[in-house]
Amino acid sequence: MLSTPFRLLLAAVSVATAARGWYPGHDAPGLRRDTAPPTQTAVADFDINLGFDVQEKTSSEDATQVEYTLDNGSPYPHPYEYQRIGADGPLLLQDTHLLELFGSFDRERIPERVVHARGAGAHGYFEVTNADFCKNYTMMDMLSENGLQTPITVRFSTVGGESGSPDEARDPRGFAMKFRTRKGVLDLVMNNTPVFFIRDPAKFPHFIHTQKRHPSSHLRDKDMFWDYLGSNPESLYQVMRLFSDLGTPYGFRHMHGWTGHTYRWVKADGTWSYVKLYAETMQGIQNFTNADATAIAGESSAPAFWNAHGANSDSFGTLYTGSNPDFATQDLYEAIQNQTYPGWTMYAQVLSPEAARTFKYNVLDLTKDWGFDDVPPVEIGKFYLTQNPRNYFAEIEQAAFSPSNMVEGWAPSADPVLQARLFSYPDTHRYRLGVNHKQIPVNAPITPVANFERDGHMNVNGNQGSRPNYLSTLDKIKLPPRPYSDETHQQWTGGAVAALSAVNEIDFDWPRRFWNSLSEQDQQNLISNVIGHLGAAPTESVRQRMASLFYHANATLGQAIADGVGVKVVNLTFPDGPTWFNITKTPVGSTLDY
Repeated sequence: MLSTPFRLLLAAVSVATAARGWYPGHDAPGLRRDTAPPTQTAVADFDINLGFDVQEKTSSEDATQVEYTLDNGSPYPHPYEYQRIGADGPLLLQDTHLLELFGSFDRERIPERVVHARGAGAHGYFEVTNADFCKNYTMMDMLSENGLQTPITVRFSTVGGESGSPDEARDPRGFAMKFRTRKGVLDLVMNNTPVFFIRDPAKFPHFIHTQKRHPSSHLRDKDMFWDYLGSNPESLYQVMRLFSDLGTPYGFRHMHGWTGHTYRWVKADGTWSYVKLYAETMQGIQNFTNADATAIAGESSAPAFWNAHGANSDSFGTLYTGSNPDFATQDLYEAIQNQTYPGWTMYAQVLSPEAARTFKYNVLDLTKDWGFDDVPPVEIGKFYLTQNPRNYFAEIEQAAFSPSNMVEGWAPSADPVLQARLFSYPDTHRYRLGVNHKQIPVNAPITPVANFERDGHMNVNGNQGSRPNYLSTLDKIKLPPRPYSDETHQQWTGGAVAALSAVNEIDFDWPRRFWNSLSEQDQQNLISNVIGHLGAAPTESVRQRMASLFYHANATLGQAIADGVGVKVVNLTFPDGPTWFNITKTPVGSTLDY
């Protein structure tokens, strides 16, 4: 503590310096006060976005129009130069060019997607063709006018493979769409199949692990692949689609797309209907046989394939001799480059809440299709891909699709897998691309964004300026009117239960419908494809259980597979009953009642 005499001395000095206008260092260089009169010339404010705008413009210029520089924009004489001592001395730490070069190179890769890592994409537009039908069920602005065009970005992908894996592998295909509407961004995360392997969200990480590499060998493992599928029989319809020739589509242009999940169309008065969307390719369905897809992927001898079909034949477009693991990517890119723009027709299947209560299948079950004979599809629009990306990483790899990107009139249902994806997808993007990933140009809405989210890594679009970062009463943000009231849907009965679905006899309805819809040749291809893959699973019980499930769906199918993989079928029985229960039931295995 300061002594009383010293405090009195400080007080006296303070009074004296205040009177004289003096303080320590008053006349020191850099501390003198500017006594010059204020300038009469107004200086314009600096545009903080100028640098961003310049770099964006520069990125579109050809190499012959620009000059080599460092990252700070300073010209640099040659990209191969580096600094060292003499002819054979060490490098110099002062060589900022070399340090910058390797510092950037070492960080070029961002985490790839856990699923859908391998993909390709393009830009185009969606055009409404049946607004009158849509307005009967939804207030969605993007569907309100015939002829209204909405800019879109579409990314196709395989599901299980890594970023460098063949894009003609046997796998479902992702079919993600980003609509830049006048009311915000709408994302559809579709697949080229109307169903999926699961309906219980907690199974998803387990399922994906079995489709990837074994934790010990780091190899694909057919035992764990089929062990999962055989212990979760609700996946059988999707398994049959996957191992038919639909599992190896001819690139990305010759396949359909489905939302799979059930969503809700909502009107301004709050009334709503269940809806699924379906995109039908205008190029027609084309698939590879297993032998052809394997040859193109480079997983077997390719010459036999090309000898059979002819290299560069009309049936395969401007292609290539030998294998091509990038077949689908190249096919899409070259079609657009040659102005053969691929297109799809979008259809809607609509089901009222009342009809859903008595519908044959649980409308929240992702393993069940809505057959066109059950719920007729109605055309609502068409879309075309007309523009290749100028930079794949910027426009496709960084494209972030999420079912949580919704607009007025489009809402989720209580489908449990969809509910989980509402968290999982945006959380993935926050991990891969950062919390401000929606500021990346390919993800940015074309409508103004105004909220109270601030800061974070790579906030590059002004950080919402000087507006309050809280709900202020001094500078009030405008609040839009509530578009509709949702009480009519968000009403539930029952307590919190530990949920897991049960396998029932109805889970074999779609496998039977699908088998009966196939031609004799397609049936034989399905049998052959399953035998070739399942037969390589070393554990007999895994092969037997799976063959028995196929047998329960259809005796001819199951017996042929059992004979092909060297096992005897076991007769299985399944009860009739609900898919989910409003009480907690403890399963013995992977699935209730199995």
